[in-house]
Amino acid sequence: MSYKDLEIWQLAREITVDVHKMTLTKLPKFEMYETGSQIRRSSKTVRSNIVEGYSRRLYKADFIKFLVTALSWNDETLDHLETLYETQSLIDTDLYTTLHHRIQLLGRKLNLFISAVERQHQSPK
Repeated sequence: MSYKDLEIWQLAREITVDVHKMTLTKLPKFEMYETGSQIRRSSKTVRSNIVEGYSRRLYKADFIKFLVTALSWNDETLDHLETLYETQSLIDTDLYTTLHHRIQLLGRKLNLFISAVERQHQSPK
C-alpha cells in the first residue's frame, strides 16, 4: 500500500490542485503574492504532512504528530479561503462554497483517520 491509496491524501491532492488553479485564475493579481501564496503553501503542506506521517507509520507518535500537523494546516487553508471570500478577493460564490465544503470534509476525515490510527496502534491490555 502507498500513501496514494489513502482517501485523505487523494482529497488533499485534489484540493491542492483546485486551490492552486483558483489562486491563478480567480483572484486579483495582487493576491497572487499575498493570501493567494499563503493558501497555496498551506494546502500543499497538508498533503506533504500526510505523506511524511505515512512514511513514519511504524512509529505511532510520529504518525499521529504529522497527521495532526496536516489537520492544523488544513484549518489554516480554510481560514485563508474564508479571508479571501470575506475581503471579496474571491467573488465566485460557487467556487468558494465547493472548496469550503471539501476542506471541511478533509478536516473531518483527518480527525477520523487520526482516531483510527490511535485505536489501531493501541497495545493490548
